[in-house]
Amino acid sequence: MTRLASLADITGLAARPGYDPAAHGRGIVHLGIGAFHRAHQAVMTDTAMAVAGGDWRITGVSLRSTEIAEAMGPQNGLYTLIERGADGTSARVIASIRDVIAANPAATLAALADPAVRIVTLTVTEKGYGIDRATHAPDPAHPAVRADLAKPEAPVGVLGLLVAALRLRRAAGAAPFTVLSCDNLPENGALLRSGVIGFARHVDPALADWIAAEVAFPSSMVDRITPATTQATLAEAERQAGCTDLAAVETEPFVQWVIEDHFPQGRPAWEAAGAIFVTDVAPYERMKLTMLNGSHSMLAYAGFLSGHRYVRDVMGDPALSVLVARHLQAAAAVMPPLEGIDLAAYAEALADRFRNPAIAHETFQIAMDGTQKLPQRIFQPALTALERGQPLAPFAFATAAWMRYTLGQTDDGQTYALRDPREDEIRAVLADVPREAGAIHDALAALPGLIPAALSGAPAWRAAVTGSLDPMLSQGMVAAVREEALR
Repeated sequence: MTRLASLADITGLAARPGYDPAAHGRGIVHLGIGAFHRAHQAVMTDTAMAVAGGDWRITGVSLRSTEIAEAMGPQNGLYTLIERGADGTSARVIASIRDVIAANPAATLAALADPAVRIVTLTVTEKGYGIDRATHAPDPAHPAVRADLAKPEAPVGVLGLLVAALRLRRAAGAAPFTVLSCDNLPENGALLRSGVIGFARHVDPALADWIAAEVAFPSSMVDRITPATTQATLAEAERQAGCTDLAAVETEPFVQWVIEDHFPQGRPAWEAAGAIFVTDVAPYERMKLTMLNGSHSMLAYAGFLSGHRYVRDVMGDPALSVLVARHLQAAAAVMPPLEGIDLAAYAEALADRFRNPAIAHETFQIAMDGTQKLPQRIFQPALTALERGQPLAPFAFATAAWMRYTLGQTDDGQTYALRDPREDEIRAVLADVPREAGAIHDALAALPGLIPAALSGAPAWRAAVTGSLDPMLSQGMVAAVREEALR
């Protein structure tokens, strides 16, 4: 079958872009062009150009892998987006991505320095930034940060590339781009701003001052469940588009993007695609991290260790479904009122999304990078609950499920990689620890910079976590889940 390479190759029912891609220039560089970006920001940019035009096509950058470029290059950036909902499946071909740069720092730097580029968006995950979350400063132990501080003129990492590009633009008299993080991090704009300025301070203090004064770093909150692409995804894309598409992605119908509206050099009309522009994104970030992401982590660890491959399978487990509802209720209880948001309705909508039978979102995929995710998803809400005298059990159960997961072996003896940036550290602290709830808790709670001391040092919290962890170890996860659901 013909490989997708132009809009003329589309012979199926998939919707075509509402604009001529060749008539629109590049205005955005995106660092971290994975499935999520192609299901979220690239789609909303595609809609924005169809509605309001503008030179906003995207150069996508894969900092390390060449896989995506190999899939999208022959297709001239075109790919099929498949939306699977309870009411059926639809598809559209997205044309907002102009080209893809893969594992080529020099080409990436040249794209970032292009005066036509007015926005740089990022989905590199927290570990990709190389920023110490506690200090918001560049982490000198991060390999890319260390390399780029040694050779700032030839950067390979996120901070080094952004600073080098801004230095080139300043020297050329070109306006700086706006830097828009789209990662699941609280106050991601402020975090990235501190990291970039801190890196620049090491290599060129005057440049750091210029960045602080001239460069915008709005925060944003993103939400769209995007499972990993499978052969079934590619087969559906072929059926919908009528041609072979090796870059297709699938997702749910729901999409959310809340953005602080600070774009000195302009922006696409993302509101045409449903984006919400606000002056302060923090309350929305907290809602999502606490309710959606927190319950996602809980069900991922407990679900994976209970033998459930997909989120939808977790929701079909009566006991786990009860625990998801319990977690959502506890998460909503630590949230402040949010104008225009009914937290109970939001919790119900989340549970419906988790149940979506058409979305194959793997629990093992969600479970990765736990040490990067749990502080804001579980530990901070738990600390709030502790301070307010609210129930700790939902957050303690989630923590216990993660602690059980760190042992790296299922109840039937299958081993797995934790896929966590601190995996070696975790394995080291657990190496000589007996298989006992208190000992495992104490070893993991002692990991620096992970669990707030005010939480880990609270007897009520330790008792709640070990009380959930003990049956996971002695009876197995399935029995422990059933017991927990009856509490």
